[in-house]
Formats: sequence, structure tokens, C-alpha cells
Amino acid sequence: MSKEEKRRLGNQVLEMFDHAYSNYMEHAYPADELMPLTCRGRVRGQEPSRGDVDDALGKFSLTLIDTLDTLVVLNKTKEFEEAVKKVIKDVNLDNDIVVSVFETNIRVLGGLLGGHSVAIMLKEKGEYMQWYNGELLHMAKELGYKLLPAFNTTSGLPYPRVNLKFGVRHPEARTGTETDTCTACAGTLILEFAALSRFTGASIFEEYARRALDFIWEKRQRSSNLVGVTINIHTGDWVRKDSGVGAGIDSYYEYLLKAYVLLGDDSFLERFNTHYDAIMRYISQPPLLLDVHIHKPMLNARTWMDSLLAFFPGLQVLKGDIRPAIETHEMLYQVIKKHNFLPEAFTTDFRVHWAQHPLRPEFAESTYFLYKATGDPYYLEVGKTLIENLNKYARVPCGFAAMKDVRTGSHEDRMDSFFLAEMFKYLYLLFADKEDMIFDIEDYIFTTEAHLLPLWLSTANQTISKKNTTTEYTELDDSNFDWTCPNTQILFPNDPMFAQSIREPLKNVVDKSCPRGISRAEESLGSGPKPPLRARDFMASNPEHLEILKKMGVSLIHLKDGRVQLVQHAVQAASSLDAEDGLRFMQEMIELSSQQQKEQQLPPRAVQIVSHPFFGRVVLTAGPAQFGMDLSKHKAGTRGFVATIKPYNGCSEITNPEAVKEKIALMQRGQCMFAEKARNIQKAGAIGGIVIDDNEGSSSDTAPLFQMAGDGKNTDDITIPMLFLFNKEGNIILDAIREYEAVEVLLSDKAKDRATIFKGKMIPNYIIDSNLEMENMDQKASENDLHDQNSEEVSSVSQDDGVTSEEPEGGEISGVATSDSLSPAHADSDSVSVSHQDSDVTGTDESGAPEPPACAQGDNQPQEQQTDTQAESKANWDNKVQPMESILADWNEDIEAFEMMEKDEL
Repeated sequence: MSKEEKRRLGNQVLEMFDHAYSNYMEHAYPADELMPLTCRGRVRGQEPSRGDVDDALGKFSLTLIDTLDTLVVLNKTKEFEEAVKKVIKDVNLDNDIVVSVFETNIRVLGGLLGGHSVAIMLKEKGEYMQWYNGELLHMAKELGYKLLPAFNTTSGLPYPRVNLKFGVRHPEARTGTETDTCTACAGTLILEFAALSRFTGASIFEEYARRALDFIWEKRQRSSNLVGVTINIHTGDWVRKDSGVGAGIDSYYEYLLKAYVLLGDDSFLERFNTHYDAIMRYISQPPLLLDVHIHKPMLNARTWMDSLLAFFPGLQVLKGDIRPAIETHEMLYQVIKKHNFLPEAFTTDFRVHWAQHPLRPEFAESTYFLYKATGDPYYLEVGKTLIENLNKYARVPCGFAAMKDVRTGSHEDRMDSFFLAEMFKYLYLLFADKEDMIFDIEDYIFTTEAHLLPLWLSTANQTISKKNTTTEYTELDDSNFDWTCPNTQILFPNDPMFAQSIREPLKNVVDKSCPRGISRAEESLGSGPKPPLRARDFMASNPEHLEILKKMGVSLIHLKDGRVQLVQHAVQAASSLDAEDGLRFMQEMIELSSQQQKEQQLPPRAVQIVSHPFFGRVVLTAGPAQFGMDLSKHKAGTRGFVATIKPYNGCSEITNPEAVKEKIALMQRGQCMFAEKARNIQKAGAIGGIVIDDNEGSSSDTAPLFQMAGDGKNTDDITIPMLFLFNKEGNIILDAIREYEAVEVLLSDKAKDRATIFKGKMIPNYIIDSNLEMENMDQKASENDLHDQNSEEVSSVSQDDGVTSEEPEGGEISGVATSDSLSPAHADSDSVSVSHQDSDVTGTDESGAPEPPACAQGDNQPQEQQTDTQAESKANWDNKVQPMESILADWNEDIEAFEMMEKDEL
């Protein structure tokens, strides 16, 4: 990439940051966050609750504090000086509000400390901040003391939430009754708390953070050296026993390694390396990173990955393990090229599992670190793709909006503070040369929120003994210690092809083939044991498959109604390894059942505002109709100006047909069936219809989408498209009509890129990238991809309008079989049971066979490890008879783990 191109992209990042930051300051400040679709601030308590997501908001101007040191990285020193003055003058930390200890630590305490770090650096340089006298540090110390009551537990693990004014366990605090916290929540404190202690000389903060880390270390699963996702803060028992590197655990591992870098304490490095050895042994199945059970680490806990694990390649760069970092990053990039953004969760065959994307920065972070390590210009091209996608799909007039659904391109009224704190920081640093920076970024370490802490803190106020207190290490390969924080020039000197040679085999991993892991026993010249049977491949009519089921302890029961039921008795399996395969098979069958049920739902649709000043940049999630034009079969969609009908409910003949003709009719929900409304507007000459919910304040942010059903009669006469918008999204269109009068929208199966919408028309340059050809190619690819994706939006039931729906399942097991094939089984939640002795899935009659999947995932377990385990397990099984109580207790652990997985939410 030429120097001019790099500079152009760096300037584009600055322009994008200005767009997001200025809109926050103009429309939202002093609120915590900007709501970019409605151009206002998000104030806790004044908007519908979003559950745990809102725990980050504390009425302390979160976005401004989180953005402080980003302003300096982007050379906006004047804006930084003004922002610091605003924070000192306006921000109040003594609010009667319950906040997340974890989020407040990384975003607010980290933001204040990062701001202080760059403020004293600027003051030392002599041009800016000469008036600064540690005010941000005083605020940080005040906040630190407000977080300390959370640590009032016997274990030293903090409560997950604290009241800024009243602490915990006071009647006024409204918190302190929690029993569980996530591992990352308790283990992501050491950098900020130690920095606060080193800056101020008050050792109490570092002591409390170390105590929490020590407790988690002692509670690790000793045989696997893994930690679970959720832990009881009073007893230390693992509440959720699955383990990975994504949500719930991610930054715990990050902070162990970075605490060694910042504080120089060897015990943190040794703990990290012990965990890292376990991660690479059990969780890493290149290029995938799959969760496992901490007590049975050869057993995968789920068949999907969450987007937060995208930070891990960056951490592997710091560790010095470059090869797997390149592999995983490339796999993630292929997923992004398929869906434009990284879905919040995606399956091992790269389908969407959770479709949201709240503009997370972790992939940009790993891209920056890989570029720093390899110098490979490929990563500059990756960064360019991220910039283009943000501008094409997420940019709206008032900032950047999170993606509600990456499949349709619909937006959510949300722009989290981490978008400004991290995304623009990493993207700018990716394209910036050393001379572009006003300070040396190498003098600082990044926290998990990308805040800057100076490395000289390692020698400041060393009140904590650096003696190695970590004990009971397993024997590790020496290379784990040799290549921690290496100089990358030693790793691959003058070899620009190094990274490319690792990436090349993964180029088509998402679109054309499955990642090929090493199966349980790799076939040797066509002989040897076969990999275990996967649920996707199972056919009830195949005698060989039935024999494999029997070996796994799974039996087939024929029901009177023609269906069959799968039941597993672990003790009847041929070996403990076969029993594990059986349990995995049952879990896969249940997940496939749930997945197919969701596939039967119609996917969400998109309403895209294409007129001035929106130009296609605002996309609203819409519910589909079971009648009328099927937008998935009409790729161009239906485009037209909107008009409000009279009567507004659309339940009788339209009295203003001249206003509605050749327009898209807006109407209110209620008082008659949806199909009746559609017939009335179609008769008046409308080319489409949008029904707006009459329930004040309803929103797709907080309510599940539903599909509009017909009226029980034949609806073939309805030929126009009908979509449903919740009240909040509908009001965005109504507000636009009030302000701009003529509002044009596009109804489609998914948002169209602006190059397609405005081809041949005049439009501001900043909206359309000059490379129209690339955008058209992207669009075609995305349209083709839609057919391969599962619909995961769900519906709700409303009798008055004949709405059919289901409540969102949130990952719960479900399934009753209604198709002709057993694989995958469809079963009711009532007909799926997992007990101490068995687990069963009810399926359909065994006559049919499912269509073979595009690719069947192998077990992806390391060959050597599996073979040893298999031999050892077989010996144990053959030579030792376990008492029934022991077997039941052992399998009860698995059942508990699966039950927790069912309720799992990111």
C-alpha cells in the first residue's frame, strides 16, 4: 500500500471519528451514550430497559470519559483539553445508581486513568495542559473507593454490581444479593486498580484486585487448568463449567499477561502460560476456538463461537504465538467478508447464530497487532475493508448505528462508548506512521478498553511484593515461556511471505469448504477408526448408523404415532469415550432440532429510508407478513414515497386514495386483521404497506419481532408487500415526514448498499465510495449468502391481528419432530428430557434421510492427545467397575453443564 493511500485512509478514520464524536457532543452530551437513529442521548431509566447492557450506564457521561485518550492518539489535543475541562466540571460520580463493577472499571476508571496518563505526558511536553493538576486522577481515586465495597466478600471476588452512592447490601443500594459473577468480571481489574495504586500510592486497590485473581487461580480445574464462565462469589464453586476464550472469560486471560507486562510480576506470566497451554491443548482447533467442559475438556460444550473471541489473535501476538493468531484472524475475516460484520455469534460452519453486531472493536484490535508483528500490508487491506463496511452499512446522519441483524442490514438505536474508545484508536494506529504520532505509543500498554497506561508504572510505588507466590504448576513445554513478548524480528526476519503462507490454506474456508481439523483418529492410508457420527449425518434407515448409536449407548424407540425417540443411557455405552460421543451426539441433535424450527420462521425484513438527508443510511428492522409479495424473491424490493392513509387504521375503504396511489401506505395496527388492511390499501392503489404498532414505546430493541398472519382465508389476492414496524421504529419514519414531508423508503429482504440504490443519481460523495464495482460485487455476494443463513428472529402472539409467533428461546433446548426425517429431530421442549441416567430426543419416523450438509464437521481434536486419551480411557473402562453413585454423579455434572448452556446468553 502506498504512503498516500495509507495517509488517505488515516484521514478517513479521523473524519469518521469526528462524525461520531461531534454528534455525541451535539445531540447526547452529557448523557452516557448517543442514540444515533433518534439523534438523542440515552439516559438510564428514560428508555426501555435493555437488561445487563444498561449496567454500563451510570449518568457519568460515559462516552466522553471513555474517549479521552483516543482524542490524543488522534492528535486532537485541543479537543482533549476541552473534554477534560468538561469532565472535571460536569461529571458527578456520586449518583444513586446501580452499575456493573466490571464495565465501570474498564470504561470509566480506565478512561480517567488513560486521560490522566496522556494529560501528564502533554503537560511535560510543554504546549498543552499546563493548567492540569491531576484532577482526573482525583476523580479516578474517588471512583476507586466507590467500587471497593463490592469486594466485601469472604472470597475476595467482587459483587457484579455496586451502587455508586450506597455501595452494596444497604437497603438503599438495591444490590448485594447476587451470588454469581463471570470470570472476566472478577478477573479484569488488575491493570486499572494497580495503576491507580501506583499513581496514588494507595496500595489497597492493587491488593484487592490481586486477591480476586489469586482466588480464581486457586479455583481453576486442576486436571485441565481451565476456568469456567461463571463462579459463585461466596463459595468459589463453578456455576457454569464451560470454558473458552470468548464472552465471560476473555479479558481474564488478557489481564494475566498484561499484568506481567505492566507490573513485572513473574507469577502472572506463569499463570497465563499454564492457562495458555490448556487453551491450545483443548480449546484451540485451528482455525476455530471452541468451548469445552472444564472437567471433561475433550468434550465440546457448543457448536458455535461468539464474536468477543476476536481479541484472542491480538493476545497471541503479544504472547508470541503468531501462527495460530494468523489462522484464527483469517477465519474471522472470511466470516466478515461473508456477512459484512462479525455476527455476535456464528456456528462452526459459519452460519449466523446471533445476528446482532454492536460495532465491536476486537477484530480491529487483532488486525492492528498482527500488522505490528508481521509488517504484512495484507492487514492494511483488512483495515480498509473495515472502514468501507462501517461507512457503507453502519453510518447514519447522527453517527454510526449498531447492526440489529447483519443478514438484513437493519440498525439498532445504539452506539456504545467502546466504539469511540477502541475502534477508531486501533484503525488510526493501523494506518499511522511513527511521525504521525505526537508521542510514542510503545511507552504504553492497552487495557481491554484500549486505554493507555504508561509502562513506567512498573517501577512506581512498588508496595506489593513481587515474590512468586504461584504454586502447583503442571509441567509445560519450555517454548511456552521462551516466546512470551518476543521481538518479532527474531521470529521471522525479512520474510514477508511468512503470514501469507499460513493464511493461504484458509482463503476459502468459509465459502467453499469446512475447516479441516484433525479427527479423533486420523485415518492412516484409509484405515483406522472413523471419526464419530455427527447428528447432521445421521440417517435412521442406515444400519451402520444404528450400530454406531448402540455403541454410544443411544437406543431408538418407535412411538405409536410413527415417530421415533432417541434415548441415551451412558452406562450402556461400549466405553467412556463412546459415552462422551453419545452425549455430544444428543446435544447436537437437540441443537439441530432447535435450529430447524427457527429456520421455519420467516426472516426479518428491512425498511430503508432512501430520501434526503438519509440516502439509505437508516435501516429499520421490520416484521414480515405470511401473505403478499415475498420480498426474498424480489431482490430489487419495492421503493416508493410513503403516505399516511385515512382512516389511519386501514380497516375500511380508504378515503384519500389520491394521496395513496403509487405510494407505500402507512397505517396503525389494531381494530381489524392485517390482511383486511392490505386489501383496502391495495384497492386504493398503494404499492406496499407498513403497519406501525399502536403500543406506545414498543421497539425491536426490546421486543421480539413477529410475522403478520393472514385471516384464515385465501390471501392469494394480496400481491403487494406488507411489513410491520414497532412503535419506536415507525416514529422514525413519521418524524421524518413531519420534518421533510417527502420521505422515500425501500422495502426489501435486506438493506441494499447505496451504490445499488443511487446508481446514476446525484448523491454526496461522502456516502458513495468511488469503487462502485467493489460495492456491487459485495452486494451480489451478500444476496447470494442470504439463502445460506438461518432466520433467528422470532415472533410474538397477538389475537386481535392474527399474529403467529413464538417467544424467543434464548438458547433453550427445544424440539418435536414434524418432518419426514429423523435428522435433525424436531421435538417439543416437553418431549426432550435429560435425566441423571439418560437423555432423549423425540424424532419423526425413520423412513426419510436428510439432505447431506454442505460440510460435516469433524471432531477437530488434536490427534496425539485423543489417541492417548482413548487408550487410557479404554484401559480404565475395562479394568475398573465404577459404583453406580459415582457414574451418576459424574454424568450429573455433564447434565448441569448442558442445562447452563441452554440458558446461555452472550
